[in-house]
Amino acid sequence: MNPIEVPTASGLPLLGSMLDLGRDPLGTYERARKDHGDVVRIVSGPPGLRTEIYFVFSAEGAQQVLASQAANFRKDDAFSMEMRETFGNGLLSSLDEDHLRQRRLLSPLFTKRKVAEYARAVCDEVDTMCGEWEADGGTGADLNEDMSRLTVRMITRILFGSDAEEAAAVVRRCMPVLGTYTLKRGLMPVNLPRSFPTAANRRASAAQAELYALCDRFIDQRRGSSDATGKDGADDLLTLLINARSDEDTPLTDRELRDQALVFLLAGSDTTATSLTFAMHLLARHQDVQDSTRAEVLAALGDRRPTPKDLDAIPALERVLKEAMRLYPAAPVLIRRAAQAAVIDGYAIPAGSYVYVCPWVTHRHPSYWPDPERFDPDRFLPAQASDRSRYAWFPLGGGPRSCIGNHFAMLQMKLAVAMFLQRYRFTGLEEEVPLEVGVTIRAARSVTCRLAPVGPLSADALSSA
Repeated sequence: MNPIEVPTASGLPLLGSMLDLGRDPLGTYERARKDHGDVVRIVSGPPGLRTEIYFVFSAEGAQQVLASQAANFRKDDAFSMEMRETFGNGLLSSLDEDHLRQRRLLSPLFTKRKVAEYARAVCDEVDTMCGEWEADGGTGADLNEDMSRLTVRMITRILFGSDAEEAAAVVRRCMPVLGTYTLKRGLMPVNLPRSFPTAANRRASAAQAELYALCDRFIDQRRGSSDATGKDGADDLLTLLINARSDEDTPLTDRELRDQALVFLLAGSDTTATSLTFAMHLLARHQDVQDSTRAEVLAALGDRRPTPKDLDAIPALERVLKEAMRLYPAAPVLIRRAAQAAVIDGYAIPAGSYVYVCPWVTHRHPSYWPDPERFDPDRFLPAQASDRSRYAWFPLGGGPRSCIGNHFAMLQMKLAVAMFLQRYRFTGLEEEVPLEVGVTIRAARSVTCRLAPVGPLSADALSSA
């Protein structure tokens, strides 16, 4: 069967879909699927500066791009190159043998068993967050702001150990500047050199220098102490990276250590913050799901801290988080470039084309998700999930470049949600939350909710739970 020519989304004669993508990128993606099908060409920009992107919306197409034909769909597009310029050649954007070597060195640090060792640090930071809520009166929270602060503190503490307070402040100050700057450069058809003294270049250069200096200082400290050999029992992630070894690979250099640290700071704060913000927002808006999830939490834990071993007894946590990540995938698109001509889901993709697989749209595709806009964690019950396409849900990517920290992210979020539900009943005050689309998606403004203490746990309460 001959491949099908890819349909082109309608747009303006001179600018194509440029204005639509600027005003409402997520809505533009959804309309393209509804109007034209599962593989759509979107043209943006005036003649001579025009960008053509092939969007893939089906689960089958996503699997082909990310997994079965992954060798042909490379991260050497303009956006990935800008990411390398900003955040270094770490695991997120490295290619070929660099990526394989990094993956071999780092994979042992992110097994389920290894990341379980960070549970205590995660729970400590959640305790701190709850303490801050109580100090403010304990009656309300801004989930957008608070989950951002929480996740930055968690990742900086885990990466740098007890010296994390200063690091958290630097990350929160610098990462948004660099994320916005990198996205704009990655999407522009033409950019001025970074060395030109524009205001945007100067701001980004200062933020990059501050982050680089922070990471370099911690690396120098670890290299210069016995902690770097593990003799004093140091177990922060940076020390583990310094000590990472494999039979076929040389250890990470100082520059490579900095690049990996920057990747973990970026991915471990932004993506987890988005997922936690919307998980708690959805629970706050759906009291029945919140109550049933809390019942499982209380039955398993009572009022004690959760441990990783407890989480298997609370399957509702995973279903809630997966459904939140379905509706609000932190990365709305994953970008690749076709090295050679290919056929994806029956459609012809020319060599050199930019190809975007789109979790935002696939996660709302009615072929896989009945009533797709509805929040329903029971979609992830084993009986409902067994016949669903593997790539109908892929917020953490897939194939050889799937997120190495997926176990870590899920552990953080499960522990946090369990502890929040132990202590508080959340009532949402925001019906609709406008989104800001950058390197990741996030709420564009405050996501407020009321807090009410759950109260002491009596024997009757536990038995009813």
